Amino acid sequence: MNLQDFFDNETEQPLDRLLTDGGYTAIFRTIACIGDSLSSGEFEAMGDDGNRTYHDMYEYSWGQFIARMCGSKVYNFSQGGMTAKYYCEKFADERGYWNSEYAAQAYIIALGVNDVLQKIEMGTVDDIDLADRRNNRQTFAGYMGQIIQRVKEIQPRAKIFLMTMPRSADEHDGEIKVHRDIIYQLADTFDNTYVLDFYQYAPIYDSAFREKFFMHGHMNPMGYLLTAQMTASYIDYIIRHNCDDFKEVGFIGTDLHA
Repeated sequence: MNLQDFFDNETEQPLDRLLTDGGYTAIFRTIACIGDSLSSGEFEAMGDDGNRTYHDMYEYSWGQFIARMCGSKVYNFSQGGMTAKYYCEKFADERGYWNSEYAAQAYIIALGVNDVLQKIEMGTVDDIDLADRRNNRQTFAGYMGQIIQRVKEIQPRAKIFLMTMPRSADEHDGEIKVHRDIIYQLADTFDNTYVLDFYQYAPIYDSAFREKFFMHGHMNPMGYLLTAQMTASYIDYIIRHNCDDFKEVGFIGTDLHA
């Protein structure tokens, strides 16, 4: 085994190795997934009357597929239709997700689809008051900043992974690029924060992709499993290429240091 090829391969891209066992993502024994329907294993059903119904089936979420891959405890802090605004203003408080009992070693935040569709102002990281999150502007960037700030209040040393939206062959590509820019700004603003750039490295979600991995407007079981494999593979890549950042993961949530 050539460890240099495994850990220091400068030509490797994040999804060159599609893992089925989670790889080094398994160093996180607790993971929280903050997201919308695509983080909730949501399926669309069609009734006899032709109307669609929507069902969050969390056991099919990519988070729970990662849990089974890695043997880790994974929380679904997600729901169909979720926006960063709704998460901050109502959902997390009602569910108690800011409580320390739900503190995790790693957080994967995959929000933005509904924010774009609902035309919520995207903003910039200038909307974030690093001294007092309560002063953040009511933009997507401001709410995302608030989520990260509150996570850091309950688990200061947690590792945070922010997911961009994948490319798609539709009219929203320009807005998806704006979202991606904000995700990178957030990662530059906060420590222990990394980008899972699905826009750059995931397959294009075109008609051929959707035929295999979607059921109406949401993914099918194969799609959620593929997303889990891509997410875990990307995190594994980040860990292997930044080993020094992750040496003390086992001490997250304690007062211990190496």
